[in-house]
Amino acid sequence: MFISTNMLSVNLSDDLTHIDNVCLDGKEICGKSAQLFSIRLRDKNGAPAVFSAVDAARKAEYSGNSVNIAYNFDRFTVRVALSGGDSLNWSLEVENKSDLAVEYIDFPSLSIAGKLRRNGGDAAVVSPFNEGLIVEDSRQKPEMTDPEYPSMGNYMMFPYMVFAQFTLCLKGDNGIYMGIHDEERAPKGIDFRCSDEGIDFRVRMFMGSGYGESVKTPDIVWKGFRGGWMDGAEIYREWLEKSFKVKPMAELDLPDWYKNDMPLVITYPVRGIHDMDEMKPNKLFPYENVLPLVDEFAKKTNSRIMVLLMHWEGTAPWAPPVVWPPFGGEEMFSSFMKKLHDSGNLLGVYCSGLGFTEQSNLIKSYNTEKLIEEKGLKKCFCAAPDQSVPHSKICTAQRSGYDICPASALGKQVLDEALEPLLTSGVDYIQALDQNHGGGMYFCYSKDHGHPPVPGKWMTKASKELLDGWKKKCPDTLLGCESAAAEPYIEELRLSDNRYEICYIFGRPIPVYSFLFHPYLKNFMGNQVACPLKYTTELCELRLAYSFLAGDLLTLVLNDDGEIMFHWGMRDFSRTPDRDELISFVSELQGWHRIYPEIFRGAKMVKPLDTGAGEKEIEMEWGLPSHEAKVLTTAWDVGGKTVQLMVNWTHEPQTVKLEKKPGMVLRRGGGTTATDGEFTLGALGCAAVEF
Repeated sequence: MFISTNMLSVNLSDDLTHIDNVCLDGKEICGKSAQLFSIRLRDKNGAPAVFSAVDAARKAEYSGNSVNIAYNFDRFTVRVALSGGDSLNWSLEVENKSDLAVEYIDFPSLSIAGKLRRNGGDAAVVSPFNEGLIVEDSRQKPEMTDPEYPSMGNYMMFPYMVFAQFTLCLKGDNGIYMGIHDEERAPKGIDFRCSDEGIDFRVRMFMGSGYGESVKTPDIVWKGFRGGWMDGAEIYREWLEKSFKVKPMAELDLPDWYKNDMPLVITYPVRGIHDMDEMKPNKLFPYENVLPLVDEFAKKTNSRIMVLLMHWEGTAPWAPPVVWPPFGGEEMFSSFMKKLHDSGNLLGVYCSGLGFTEQSNLIKSYNTEKLIEEKGLKKCFCAAPDQSVPHSKICTAQRSGYDICPASALGKQVLDEALEPLLTSGVDYIQALDQNHGGGMYFCYSKDHGHPPVPGKWMTKASKELLDGWKKKCPDTLLGCESAAAEPYIEELRLSDNRYEICYIFGRPIPVYSFLFHPYLKNFMGNQVACPLKYTTELCELRLAYSFLAGDLLTLVLNDDGEIMFHWGMRDFSRTPDRDELISFVSELQGWHRIYPEIFRGAKMVKPLDTGAGEKEIEMEWGLPSHEAKVLTTAWDVGGKTVQLMVNWTHEPQTVKLEKKPGMVLRRGGGTTATDGEFTLGALGCAAVEF
């Protein structure tokens, strides 16, 4: 029996173990599905046991456009509910009569048949991963990852590198929205894999239950839609606007430089020239050595500058959590900050997350093994299911250590005490959670921290409480993390190191984050570490154009000679982009902030008109080629009218052909003229249309 909406319908197999049919706008699209659900539980010794639909006695009760199914296991019962109407709504409940804890539930598993667009088909996948990702070539995302302990930051998990709780499958001119409408915003693996046969989707919900505790999933909503990724993301935005408690930027007392300005970020180290270099002072130390460069960039781009320091920690670079005092001492650091402030500029610092370093691999003398033993700090580190505390997997080239659990009272105390001197130092910005992508803590199974013995919503709560405390200590300082702040942490992390360039590994970036969250915050372009794009000036300009159009602050990465680098972490300084050309391009982009300041103060992104300019293949330093529009564009609701920004990042003129709208005018910087929607954008040209 089909459970249906006006565009989408689902039929389960006769044995109730998997999805047998999925019809989108009347067309069958289902592939070979996995088990409808699987559940992992753990006993009190940490040993796992996995159960799936096929392992149970099953009974279904249909009523109108809905079905309720009981799956009876020896020591627990699983109840699945599916109903139709405006959308398909799924839920699953575990009535737990055992002494086991429910760790996670994979539900509902789905496979969509057909090839992706670059492989001769009509399908694509959209994920809220690192700003937003669209995958159109199955070779770029052939695998899923299993989130595990010790954790890694690059899992496709919410609330981490996946910043929102939905996925889209595009098929031709239609699509399926698959959202988890969880107001508690618990951790979830929201992943997929692609092949020539189709796409497999998996939602893994971490339940955080106690032993013998029954659990219920949040509502899982499927809905068919017509159009592209923005049409699908709009379904989530509508739910978000009803469930989100965060106030937009316009209603908050935020620093003027953040709320009403768009500083240019310049970032560089003061020790060494790359992540694994010998940590000797470089040419930009003492700190004030950079001031002539600050003046140059400020003058040439007509911008306020935020200096964002790397390797500034007086302990050891990238060796959390202890960062204070600064390298060179507080007096030198404070004098530098004052000179920046006196000239109207800003100071920010990179930090390094919720780890505890035992041994720095950059400064061998930094070792805390004795301190860990004397203070019993292992009691606050994230523990494995068997209660052992192995070393962290995070940044092992730079350090050896552990992950701190902020749900532990001791762990929170250690983190608070380490960060307090920095939080009260007067710096303008702290990227406090490098390596904790999105702002969340890592898995912990400890039985002694006061939290449940398996991962779940308590992790989101603990992370948010930690960040709330930090924010109260530094109300005039902006905090952020690596990658854009995930949905639960936007209130505390309002300026983060966007890592959208990583999306080129799997496909290409699209500004899903700004579409959903630009009214609440803005990010900065980040240091672009490990960017896979070819090292050309043109592809640097592509990244600058993308970041500008997403409403983010632009970033330039410098070496200690003041040259602009393609990205942070490069060793080869013989390859640098055209400095004068990049500065000129940045100046052009920064000028548009003053033409349309409302856009960059929290305007709502809307669907743009197609530019008709076509696309260009993007060369990669490593990995498969990607593709990008020759004219990048975003559109914004500004006082009831639409303003569509366009940037030709290429080095050739491009012809734009927009659908003509009533009252459409073209702006090229100085003023506006009426247009029928067709015009030429020169190399590195920018324009806007209003309608």
